[in-house]
Parts: sequence; C-alpha cells; structure tokens
Amino acid sequence: MKRVLFSMVLLLAVGFTFAQEKSVKEAKSIANEVKPDFDQAEKLINGALTNTETKDNAKTWDVAGFIQKRINEKEMENAYLRKPYDTLKVYNSALNMCKYYFKCDELAQIPNEKGKIKNKYRKSNSAAILAARPNLINGGIQYFNLDKNKEALDFFATYVDIAANPMFEKENLLQTDTVLPQIAYYASLAAAKMEDYPNVLKYAPYAKEDKEVGKYAMEFISTALKAQGDTIKWIASLKDGIQKYPEHSFFFGHLIDYYSNSNKFDEAMQFADDMLAKDPNNTFYLYVKGYLYHNMKDYDKAIEFYKKTIEVDPNYAEAYSNLGLIYCLQAQDFSEKATTDVNNPKYKDDQATLKAFYEKARPNYEKAKELKPDQKDLWLNGLYRVYYNLQMGPEFDAIEKLMQFPVRQSALDCFSYDGSKSAPSALFHVHAQPQDQVYLPQLHESYPYRNYPIPEYH
Repeated sequence: MKRVLFSMVLLLAVGFTFAQEKSVKEAKSIANEVKPDFDQAEKLINGALTNTETKDNAKTWDVAGFIQKRINEKEMENAYLRKPYDTLKVYNSALNMCKYYFKCDELAQIPNEKGKIKNKYRKSNSAAILAARPNLINGGIQYFNLDKNKEALDFFATYVDIAANPMFEKENLLQTDTVLPQIAYYASLAAAKMEDYPNVLKYAPYAKEDKEVGKYAMEFISTALKAQGDTIKWIASLKDGIQKYPEHSFFFGHLIDYYSNSNKFDEAMQFADDMLAKDPNNTFYLYVKGYLYHNMKDYDKAIEFYKKTIEVDPNYAEAYSNLGLIYCLQAQDFSEKATTDVNNPKYKDDQATLKAFYEKARPNYEKAKELKPDQKDLWLNGLYRVYYNLQMGPEFDAIEKLMQFPVRQSALDCFSYDGSKSAPSALFHVHAQPQDQVYLPQLHESYPYRNYPIPEYH
C-alpha cells in the first residue's frame, strides 16, 4: 500500500512539473503569435517563475525575457507605423527583458553534473540586451522627469550594471562606452535625491573621473560617507576631491568647515595657506582666510582678507555680507562696555563710535543685497539691525516686512520714526539672532539646494 501511495505522489509530482514546463512552452508560443495575447503569456510565465519546479530553470527565464522582447517589438512596431503606442511600456519591457536575461545567464552558467557549462542562451540574449540598452537611458530620463527617482534609478543602474556583467566581457563596455560615466552620474543623482547612500556609493565611482560631471559624483560620494558616519573616509574623499577638482569649492569648503567646527584652526589655516600659495589671487581661498579669522574672532585680520577678496572680485557678495557682520559684532561688543549714562562725559563719544560701526556695516550689507537680492540670508538680518540702530524709518519698515519672525513690540515701542514718540538719544540694539550666535554663510553648497546637471534627452 505504501509503495502504491508513493508511486501516486511521484506521478503527481512528475505531472505537475510537466504541466509547468508546458506552461513555459505555451507562454512562448502565445508571445510569438502574429497577434499575441501578452497578458495570457505573462500570466503563464509568471506562474512558472515562482514555481519550485521551474523557477531555477534557465529556460524559464529565457522565455520570460523573450516575452518582454516581443512586447517591446510590438510597441516599437506601432510607433513605426504611427499607431498609438505606450512609451513607458517600451521602456519597462526593455528593462524587464534585461533583468530576465541576466537571471537566465546566471542559471545557465551553473556547471552540469559533469562539471561543464553549456550556456546556449548568452549569444542571442546579450545581443538583445545591447540592442535595447539605449532605451534604458530614455526610460530613466522619463521617470526622473516625473520625479519618480526609484524608477529612474532602476533604469540608470541597470544600464551601468550591464557594462559590468560577465555577459559583455568581450565588449569591454566599462572602457568603450563613452556615455557610461554620465549615466552612472544620473543613477547616483537619483539615489542621492532619495538619500539612498549605498547606491550612491555603488554608482557614483563610475562617474568621478568624468570631466563634466565627475566633481558632482564625488560630491555625492562625500555626502554619502558623511551621512553614514564614516568620518575618516569622508575627509579622505574631500581631500581627493580637492586634488582632482581644485577649482570646485565644495570639497575645500567642507574640509575647512570640518577643521573649523572641530576647533582645528591651525590645520585649517595651514591648508588655506597651502592653497593660496598655489593660487594667490583665488577669491575663494582669500575668503576662506577671512572666514577662519572671523570664526577665531580676529576681526582685524578677517576684515583684511574680506577686503582682499573684494579687491580681486568686487562682486563677491558673501565677503560684503561678512564684513557687515563684523562691524555689527564690533558694535555689539562695544555696546557692552559703553556708558549708558547721558550725564557721563564719554556718552556722546560712545554713541558716535557705535553709530560709526553701523555706518560701516550698512554699505556692505546693501551691496550684498544688490548682488544677491534673492539670497536673503546674506543681508536681511544685517540690514534689520543696521536700519534699526541708525533709526532709518522707511528703510527699516521695508526690511521688517521681509522678516519671517515677529518683532517684539516692546522694543519698537521705544521710539517711532514718524515723530509720534520721542526717540531716545541712545542707540537701541536689536539683534535678529542670539548674541552668542554668529551667522556665517556656508563655504559650500550642498544637495538639495544647488542645481546639479539633470538628465536630458540627446
């Protein structure tokens, strides 16, 4: 009885396996018809792809890829005949075909019981993948433009993965494909937008040597390493970036910020000096020297280098902004020791000194505003302080409207500018930020605030 039951189970298993293999053949046959029912073909093959008896068979995945190839061909045929066609279906079928053929090749490379590899699929499948590969770029661009970064990454990444796949060893695509670095950059850009740092680190290295997008790819690498908390590799990537792209402020700026924020001012200063020795009139390096002295509260030296920056580049808005800030900080420091006693003989002189600081700050902030009117962090808070303390009513009112925080009425009640109240003789110090907080514009721009090159059709 047990032998009979075992035989029946065995027959059922064989029958089920045969049924699945039949489904694979039927799926291919349907897809190959003149008017194929792709929905039915995909239904049949999807069952085989998940069935334990057929999912590890290279033929199953070959047929799955074939079906996607036929879907792609039919859509392209409609396009050629100027009939309605689905652009996304064209791209997705190409993507799916590549993935299915990859899996087919992987399984076909497994040695048989005799230890031999008989891959009868590679030649035809690799040719099909290479023919469809350009559509992966177009698919990635379309999804990127739809702000679907996950899908865009899938397309761009697959394009790059093809180059590294053993199926294309003879083609040597890593060396011969001239657009590969750009597409790898697109993949890393899509990954960066999702903060998918493992994929940033996987694809950005393919692009870091490219003369057009290499510096941005290296930015992504640095950002990813920092986000993952790998400080040693992060610092190393910044130094590598400086060597490859010395004109690109991102790497130098981040490194100086790191030294400065870590109170390693000697290292930061030495690094800045080394860069200035190579390029003495580089406005960014001059600005950085001023920035460092600024952070060290050596205001005289900071003023010196900010002014040197402006001498070389009269349109350097950040240098004007920081000059204005220094004069405001000097006014703030002086106010703490200035007399507030109107009967003190020093009173008038102290007030004149305070006013002089704000008078020095004013043209610098106004110049920063003129140069970069949309970058309010460079001038808005500063002009608020200056106009208030110089009692410039109309100018102050205009700035106040731009402020994003409410002004304490108690401060403004001290005087008005229309003569309705008598103004106090002493300058009233309003600080838009806490007194112990020094705002300095970043030395660098970081994602997502900068405009990176985006994928475009060519």
